[in-house]
Amino acid sequence: MKLNVHDSGPHRGATAGDKVALLIHGGMSDHRTWHAVEEHLVGLGYRVVAPDLRGHGHSPRGEYRPELLAEDLVENLPTDADVAIGHSLGGLSLALAASGLRPKRAVYCDPGFLLGNLPAGAMAGMRQMVASATAESVRAMNPRWSQEDVAAELAGFALFDPEFLSSVEHFEQHYLPESAVVPSLVQLADPSLCIDSRGVARLEERGFAVCRVPRAGHCIHRDDPQAFLKSLDGWI
Repeated sequence: MKLNVHDSGPHRGATAGDKVALLIHGGMSDHRTWHAVEEHLVGLGYRVVAPDLRGHGHSPRGEYRPELLAEDLVENLPTDADVAIGHSLGGLSLALAASGLRPKRAVYCDPGFLLGNLPAGAMAGMRQMVASATAESVRAMNPRWSQEDVAAELAGFALFDPEFLSSVEHFEQHYLPESAVVPSLVQLADPSLCIDSRGVARLEERGFAVCRVPRAGHCIHRDDPQAFLKSLDGWI
């Protein structure tokens, strides 16, 4: 599937540098959720490539399965990027695509590896959140977000296909990767939405570095952008 892909910063061959970062958004959002991270990375000389997943943003609708999301990433994104960062569902999709994309480093930001750990009623709550969202409701749920983050959230909701959530209910419950295909960091919220202590132990056994960002919710990059970036020292 041909995705809508946002591309900014210096391109390969440009004098400003040729580092590449892939940014994969989470469910119900689109590439705009990364605006602050994108600005920081472009300032460091990265070319930033950020798709809208199928069913999100300006990308087409279709069948929704994690394996298909991963195939889309391999089809639409450059290989051998310097770093790839995936949040939540985007982290799950990135993990499934890692062997095809072959980034030099991968960062999984509070990834959806263990969907069976989602609280009861999570899908119904997400549907209601999207359907009734206003600037005031988004701000009330996320008091630490910037105005730009609130606007990006509303824009993402407006373009999101709600049928996607119906499909998520039929996804497998466990997508914990068997191994770190490339040097990989799992960055967890405090507490994590999906990854419990057993999941952390298994990830570490399988070669993943794991860190936690204190007092940050599931959207770490929007709850505490400075702590998000600080936890990536050595990875970007």
